[in-house]
Amino acid sequence: MNHQNERLYLYPVWIRIWHMTNAILCLILIITGLSIQFSNPETVVKFNAAVSVHNIAGIILSVSYGLFFLGNLFTPNGAYYVIPVKGFLIRLQKQFIYYTVGLFKKENAPFPVTEEQKFNPLQQVTYVVLMYGFVPFLILSGWGLLYPEITVKSFVGLSGLDLTDLFHITAGFAVSIIMCVHVYFCTIGKNPTSNFKSMINGYHESH
Repeated sequence: MNHQNERLYLYPVWIRIWHMTNAILCLILIITGLSIQFSNPETVVKFNAAVSVHNIAGIILSVSYGLFFLGNLFTPNGAYYVIPVKGFLIRLQKQFIYYTVGLFKKENAPFPVTEEQKFNPLQQVTYVVLMYGFVPFLILSGWGLLYPEITVKSFVGLSGLDLTDLFHITAGFAVSIIMCVHVYFCTIGKNPTSNFKSMINGYHESH
């Protein structure tokens, strides 16, 4: 099958709205989170304002994640997050070699985007770990900090609140790093802006 110049409608309206909303929320959370963590007179957002905005954005993100979870549960989009076990490590290795070697040699992608396969193996495992691991953990720990009374008082002699804070910061840092990598890989497409345009018009343009 020839994928050249093929346009596939892979991103329905709800996915695009959800994706752009999350991008804005995550940017707000990162800026305010850093302002809270490194509070001093030179921070971008003052401490009290940063806490309020961070909490509000976190609540909205919780709702957004709930919609994402339900959307994947009740729409075909959830199938893209199901990882086939057979041959998984081999597919992962092929994609890794492509990203580290083949891409710079202008080789064809081993797993071109199709209607049935929106993510390559590395994308798929990353998104599964992110959306079903780090993000829920980040949200739950955030609620634990927002309502300290629901957290355990202590765990193996350590403050439950301090541990929750540590987990929240660690998960937030991990999500921030993954987001930066995600933005970079979005430039790897038919051209550096094609993947960003797909979040506006819903169409993926193949090489």
